[in-house]
Amino acid sequence: MHAPTLPPLPAPLRQAWAEHGSAKRSLDLVGALALLALLSLPLALLALALVPSGHPFVRELRLGRAGRPFRTWRFRAEGDRVAAALDLCALAGLPQLLNVVRGEMSLVGPCPQARTEHPERLLVRPGMTGLWQVSARSDLPWEEMSLLDRHYVESHWLGMDLAILAQTPRAALRLRRGRQA
Repeated sequence: MHAPTLPPLPAPLRQAWAEHGSAKRSLDLVGALALLALLSLPLALLALALVPSGHPFVRELRLGRAGRPFRTWRFRAEGDRVAAALDLCALAGLPQLLNVVRGEMSLVGPCPQARTEHPERLLVRPGMTGLWQVSARSDLPWEEMSLLDRHYVESHWLGMDLAILAQTPRAALRLRRGRQA
């Protein structure tokens, strides 16, 4: 996989992101480790419940910050009722907490993709949740999702990340209700 050429960052933006980066990484580590500690038993039970239908995890190749390829962790959300419930509740991506701990992803950022026509997305780590996910989930056309990702890349700060994290459970419930209808 070839990484796209990234646009140069203006000096003030580079300095602001460097200062923000350590606080964001600290939030990512503390948040991901706390969630893994809290959810380790339920995640292990879910993995065991998925074993009869095959391997419980899917590893997908994605582009990370600066275009570095990595493999995301996800529950296999296809097949039996357990997998369907995971998908319905938007929980299939919880194993990506491992990617956050490893520094390949962030709790908040653009959705990880295998390739992109928008290299500015690669200026930040991809996230488990992001601005477009809490704005309207999958109801938005692709062009609007890209605009929200670009807005996040250009103007994210720790307060924005905290607001997105606070809105994520509600957005996941909204997605669940929409799929049940």
